[in-house]
Amino acid sequence: MKTAAQLVQEAKQRVQSLTAAEVAAELERGQVVLVDLREPGEQEQTGVIPGAVSAPRGMLEFWADPTSPYHRQEFDPSRRMILHCASGGRSALAADLLQQMGYTDVAHLDGGIKAWTAAGLPVQVRGGQP
Repeated sequence: MKTAAQLVQEAKQRVQSLTAAEVAAELERGQVVLVDLREPGEQEQTGVIPGAVSAPRGMLEFWADPTSPYHRQEFDPSRRMILHCASGGRSALAADLLQQMGYTDVAHLDGGIKAWTAAGLPVQVRGGQP
């Protein structure tokens, strides 16, 4: 039996890991979809990266599958996708999964929103609060 930590480590070996500064630079250049995999309660608690698409981890496969009735247009296998979560575990697993689904330009924010905020990068609080 494998542990969750082992699965995350294996996924990180198969996916591109980006620093917060690298993600910020890609967002500034545009042409990238940033996906926040955290649950709504987490987003309310710590804020969101401006422009991120909210996609709770439990729905990712369904929203990313163009043949699914739940597919969302933000998920396009031909676009650059960068995933993030709280600290980088879920996003590594999810990036690995998208690659298995045929997405070819996928990365994840190593360290998640914690790394983003530690780097002093902006977050927005849900509900319009500063």
